[in-house]
Amino acid sequence: MSDHLTVVDHPLVQHKLTLMRDKGTSTAGFRRLLREITQLLAYEITREMPLTTTTIDTPMEEMEAPILAGKKLALVSILRAGNGMLDGVLELIPSARVGFVGLYRDEETLQPVQYYFKAPEGLKDRLVIAVDPMLATGNSSAAAIDLLKEAGANDIRFLCLLASPEGVERMKELHPDVPIVTASLDRQLNEKGYILPGLGDAGDRMFGTK
Repeated sequence: MSDHLTVVDHPLVQHKLTLMRDKGTSTAGFRRLLREITQLLAYEITREMPLTTTTIDTPMEEMEAPILAGKKLALVSILRAGNGMLDGVLELIPSARVGFVGLYRDEETLQPVQYYFKAPEGLKDRLVIAVDPMLATGNSSAAAIDLLKEAGANDIRFLCLLASPEGVERMKELHPDVPIVTASLDRQLNEKGYILPGLGDAGDRMFGTK
């Protein structure tokens, strides 16, 4: 994961993302697609997880077989929309530890305000994947990464569904050591800080709120 930004252009990812962008997609459909697309993105973001070996007996013989090394991965949801991505990763890695960062965006300043933070212990020894469907201004994402670093994390990756050029630049400026994996780098932000063409408010579409 040397590149700062990885756009996963797999046909299944792109197909599911198109369905999610469509404003006619139901809340239930949006939720299901988010879980499915997150699994596919998680496959990419965990590609370089370290392996060791263990001795097992197959039905045929004993062998040295690869197995994940080190402490369990930590998955951190940036509330509230990040919760929609948790299930997708946890289905792949059910033993992952889970943390939460609560931030809301002040509509006047567009700056993040923290209201909750709870992370697993021993972050310095874990791969930490922060999840949030949208990397828009990058302010909330960067603030969440700040909190994780303060808590000891030093191997962090950021997983999102959509990213804006402005958000990617902001993250690169503040956290050049944090690779980003996304399904799409969209065109731009509008004056309210929403991604264009985007898919609207991911939290509202996921939870059926307005």
